Formats: sequence, C-alpha cells, structure tokens
Amino acid sequence: MTNSNGLPFQVAKTENFFDKLGDYVGDVFYDVLPEQGYEVRDEQIYMAFQLEKAFKDRSTVFAEAGVGTGKTFAYLIYAICYARYKGKPAIISCADETLIEQLVKRNGDIEKLEKALGITVDVRLAKARENYICARKLDELVDETEDEAIVRVHDAIPEFVYDNSAVKKVFERYGDRKEYPWVSDETWEKIAWDPLQQCSTCEFRHRSGQTLNREYYRHAKDLIICSHDFYMEHIWTKDSRKREGQIPLLPEACTVIFDEGHLLEFSAQKGLTYRFNSETLQNVLTGYMGQDVREESLYIIEDIITLHEDWFYSLGQSAIAVTGSNRKEVDLTSEMRRLVSTLFEKVEKLLDQLVFDAEMFTIDEYHLRIIEEYLEFYHHGLSIILKDNEGIFWLEENKASTTLVLMPRLVEDVLKNEVFSKDIPIVFSSATLSQGGDFSYLAKSLGIESYQSFSVESPFDYEEQMKLFGHIEYDTDEKWTKVEKQILQNNGSTLVLFSNVAEMNHFRSWANSRSLPVEIFYEGDQEISEIIKEFQNRKESILCAYHLWEGLDIPGEALSQVIITSLPFPPKDPVFQAKRKHAVDPDREVDTPYMLLRLRQGIGRLIRTREDQGVIHIWMKESEENKYRKELMGVLPVEINWE
Repeated sequence: MTNSNGLPFQVAKTENFFDKLGDYVGDVFYDVLPEQGYEVRDEQIYMAFQLEKAFKDRSTVFAEAGVGTGKTFAYLIYAICYARYKGKPAIISCADETLIEQLVKRNGDIEKLEKALGITVDVRLAKARENYICARKLDELVDETEDEAIVRVHDAIPEFVYDNSAVKKVFERYGDRKEYPWVSDETWEKIAWDPLQQCSTCEFRHRSGQTLNREYYRHAKDLIICSHDFYMEHIWTKDSRKREGQIPLLPEACTVIFDEGHLLEFSAQKGLTYRFNSETLQNVLTGYMGQDVREESLYIIEDIITLHEDWFYSLGQSAIAVTGSNRKEVDLTSEMRRLVSTLFEKVEKLLDQLVFDAEMFTIDEYHLRIIEEYLEFYHHGLSIILKDNEGIFWLEENKASTTLVLMPRLVEDVLKNEVFSKDIPIVFSSATLSQGGDFSYLAKSLGIESYQSFSVESPFDYEEQMKLFGHIEYDTDEKWTKVEKQILQNNGSTLVLFSNVAEMNHFRSWANSRSLPVEIFYEGDQEISEIIKEFQNRKESILCAYHLWEGLDIPGEALSQVIITSLPFPPKDPVFQAKRKHAVDPDREVDTPYMLLRLRQGIGRLIRTREDQGVIHIWMKESEENKYRKELMGVLPVEINWE
C-alpha cells in the first residue's frame, strides 16, 4: 500500500522507511533519470547515498560537491520524501535570492524534478521583510514623488490594501520585490520595509504583503525555501515572538538544508544584529510620556533622552568613514563607555518603574508591551557594548537618520544551542566547505561539535573545457581598456565580477564614456532575476555584478567568459576589521581564506555542463601575484597563463 502522505513509493506497515527510500533513490538515479534524458554522474550517486546516512541518523553532514555534481537533485529527493514521511515541511535555506530563483524558476531544478519523477511538489517561498512593499511608506511617498517607477508600483497595489470601508474583502498575496522588476535597488529601498518601521502598530499590518505571504508559506506541505538571513532571523526571534503571542516566522521543520552553507556564519551574525536608530528611542519614550505615568518616571525619561542625544552626537563626531561602504567605524572611547554605562543604569531603572506604572492600570496594555519590548531590546544592546570583545559596532548614516549597528563577534554558542542541538538531519551543501578537505574551521565557527562529511570532485574536464589567464594591473584605466578588449573579442556573453559596488561603479563611469557596442546589465538597476533573464536571452551582452560570485547558473553560449577584475578580498569594514583584530595572523586566518573561497566560487560560474567551453580572466596587482602565487595555484582548476 502507498502511504497516505503521498510518498512516491510504497511502504508497508512491516517495512522500514529508509530501506524503501534507499531502493527508491537507487531506482531514480539508475533508471528514472537516465530514461528521462538526464546524464547521471557517479559523483551524484555517491552523494545521494552519503546523504541517506545523515537522514537515518538525524545528524549534521557537510556535503562538499564540486560544480556539475548535480547536488541539488540529490538533496531535493531526500527533502521531499522525508517531509512527506514526517508530515512536516523541509526547509531549504539558500545564500541569497539568486540561488532561490535557480530552484523555483520556470524550468528550474524543482520543476525538472517534478516532470522527471511524475510528482507535484508543494514548494513555497519565505522571503525576508525587506523583499516586500511597505504599504504605509508607499502611500506617503506617492503623492510627493515624480518617480514613475514608484507610481507604477502604487498603481499595481490591490484595491483592498487602501480600502478602509466596511465592505467584506478578499485578500490576495502581493508586494513581492519580484513583482516589480522595473524598480532599481536604490528606489526599492524607498518603498520597502526597513528596520525603522513599527509594524506592530501599523494600520496596514493585517493587509501588508509580508503578512499575507507569511500566512501562505506557513502551510507548505513539502518545501519552504528561504534565505540564510531569513532563517537566522527566525531562529533569533522565535522565542520572543512566542512570548508576545505571535507565531514564529517559520513552522517547525523536519530537516534543514543549507545550500552554499559556507556563508551561514555571516547570516547568523546579521540575524543577531541590533540596530539603534537615533530617533526611535525618543519616539518610544515620548509616547510613554504621553501616558498617565508617575512624575518619577518622567524625570528618568528626560535623563535618558538627554544622554541618548549626547551619545549619538559623540558617535557622529568621532565616526570614521569606510571607503566603499556606507558604514563608519566607531571608536568607543572611555568617556563614551562611561556615558553608555550611565544610560544603561537609567534604562534599567525605567524598566523597574514601568512595572509600577503598569500596576496603576493607566497605560494601555498593548502600548505598554511595545514600550517594554523596545526598552528591553535597547537595554540588552547597551549591555553588549559594555562587554569587552563581544560586539562589532559601526554607524550608518543617510539623509534622514543615523543608526548605530551592533553585531555579535562570535555566534557559535547560540547556533549550537538553537540550531545544531535539534534532533533533525541538517545538510550543508556547497562546492567550497572545506580547506583542503578539512571541515573543522567551518564546524568550529558554527558551533558544530559532531558531524559527518564527504567531498566529491567536479565531473568536468576543466583542462579541455576552460582556459584561464592571469593579468597584472599597473593602471586602472589601462585595465579597463584591456577588459573592454576581452569583452569584444568574446562578442559579449561575459560575466564581469567585481569585488565591491564601488569598483563596479568605477567601471560603469569609465564604460559610459566609451560607448561600448554591447549591451551592459548592471546589478541593482532592476530586480536581480529579471536582469539575469535578460542577460541570458541576449547572447551579445555583459552582466556586471558584485554579489553573483555564487548561485548564478547560466549554461551554454550565453555565458562563455568570466572576468574577475580584482582578487576578492573581504572589505575593510568593521565586521572584518573585528575578525582581523582577534586573529593571530589576519592575512592567513581572515583575508586569504575569504579571497580563495570567493575566487573558487567565481570561477565556478563558467562551466555548468559537460558541453560548456569558456575563458576565465583574473586581474590582480603585481604585489598580490608575488604574495599569493602558491595559494592561487592550489585552488585554480587549471594552470594559469600569464599575459
């Protein structure tokens, strides 16, 4: 008999699920997929049966699989079958939206698997809040803007969102970034959710795009796909959301698969980040003062507001700008620490007073909870600042406001308790998880004490399929001229990877003065999946990007050349500066591993099938070539030819 939960194979009551699963996986890879015209590789089959042990033991496994292994099909089959067996969805956490798109796009991996296996997969996307329209921001902006892109978005919003009548309405999902591909990243920030929004008190709360989409994906039967950032936000907020009577961002899962899992640590740090906007505390406390509170509380509030203003003034005066970033480095001087210590004590005292004020029943309970929640958040953030070597701090400034950002330096203890202590199978999948076959560096940084691991090489013949050229940069304009020549010689079909947005914008300014006879797509000008689709459909074009070092999958003639304009070292921003500060040898422990890993990922964008052919160009400074020659030789798939 077939299980009622829709397994694609039969399991009798007397039979073991994993025995039948193993038989089914064997049938799929040895018979079904080849009959459907898929080229099944030994490396893919090996990976599939290695994953079986992790699911059977409910353990953590590092599955390092080279480009072209077909790792996605392997983990999808296990995730779908295990979800149906357990009656809970599997979560697939991806590095970013580009990877998510590869899975769910038309004729993407999930659709291909559905057709090959003759099944229908219930897959739903769970996106981070900044991927949705903020109805309130949009409504406030549309009457004062001349930006046609914003007006078009407003016109596309369903009528029920701004309809305050008592007429019964039918709500539908809307507001996803992907629905408005014409909007640039810069414009999107003006109309999307941001951390300064007070969603709990917003009049559009139950009609917002993120609320309606969240209600939809929570009911997925098979797969929920999200980004690492969103998964980590779920982990850090689930307990507080439960305390406040809210549902966690994600439902309970039977298994979690981290695709491009080597990027999880930074997402974990981001998920634990505290953001203190210069105006938010004052707004919260002003609302508190408007309630019927005791005089003693009012005096404390006035002291806190004054101290807070003094603190942010000092931060603004002493912060140092970081080139190529909107982050400013902050030096927490002894004087500033004394100010923060006093502020900490005042907020602690106000939290105590809040208990007495609440007992007078003069403050609305809902309003009281909002005030208390923010003060506890603020108080805990101050406690991190007062501890040595626990936090990373920086300042972000724009025309409207100033924000102090606090990020934990280490996250392994929290991850160990909140993620890896759960009795479920967890899979890390990537082409770059180890350092020379050693997975201990990644395991330690994530707080993973017990794990299984394996590595399988790429099945591609790189010697036959790829040529790799190295170039020394002596002058930037001269480099751009040679990059232009490389692009034209290849008739476009080129991905140009930059180390950061500043470098891409420098090339953009140079290219605009040259009027290159090929179409150039720049990351950020439109929604990213739309840009990739246009580049893929226009053979003689160029895609310029600084985020697409991993996840981009464009086989065939559409992408036959990758130009890496500089070695991708980590930025000199406060996060990596903190890592360097606490390393014995910063170059060896922080900069070089990051650069080599990112370089391997960038090179992996070129050859996606056995039929692909192409060229890689890597640019670097002469000093870098002298310093890192040995390390580069150790990670490059073919010998480098210097020009």
